[in-house]
Amino acid sequence: MAAMLGGGGAEMGQFPLEQWFYEMPVCTRWWTTATVTMSLLVQTKVITPYQLFYSFRAVFHKSQYWRLLTTFVYFGPLSLDLIFHVFFMQRYSRMLEESSGRSPAHFSWLLACTSGVILCIAPMFSMAFLGTALSSVLVYIWSRRNPDTRLSFLGMFVFRAPYLPFVLMAFSILLHNHIPKDEICGVVVGHVWWYFNDVFPRIYNGRKPLDPPSWWIQLFEGRQRTDANTAVAVDHDVAANIGRDTRGQHI
Repeated sequence: MAAMLGGGGAEMGQFPLEQWFYEMPVCTRWWTTATVTMSLLVQTKVITPYQLFYSFRAVFHKSQYWRLLTTFVYFGPLSLDLIFHVFFMQRYSRMLEESSGRSPAHFSWLLACTSGVILCIAPMFSMAFLGTALSSVLVYIWSRRNPDTRLSFLGMFVFRAPYLPFVLMAFSILLHNHIPKDEICGVVVGHVWWYFNDVFPRIYNGRKPLDPPSWWIQLFEGRQRTDANTAVAVDHDVAANIGRDTRGQHI
């Protein structure tokens, strides 16, 4: 599927596999590794898909908490379809993580929050494996943040990035002949995140209600990064006050 879409990132084929792997940001690298590993374990019959899917009863009544994670990292057995899913997932995950300054704290917070919402709504739509839904969240957010990027589908028509999630849903309907509930849920969750992270701050004076808390940043990046962020915020406030005193308005 990824090969059908052009634009939006650097070509991966020019890099050796190992170099390509280690150039991925840390969160994307771990997610990609876990996805391939899980498929290999299922293929070799070390585990079965029945041990991986999300079930509210299995998690909260039988204490099988690992399902909260494995449901996001299993995309099916080894196949060409899996290769497409993995390439497509890591492509947009990588571009989003790199656009966040390769910050493990910020990108992992995005993954944690959106995964939590998907887990809450999954029982309502009888969704067992949620990796595609989470991948759709990332595709939607990337597409809204890159509105002028042009993509092509099968070389037949060109469209702008914001239409990408809907093109993929239409293709999924044609290919599998059923409504992709997971992709639709991913688009809805992605839209909520994009609105409160990208649109809301422009309306309400820079407030970002979905930014990671300081303890989360410290957990992933240490105290130095937290102090640096605080210092930057203080510098911005000082500059704003100077602007008010000298010009009577923000600069």
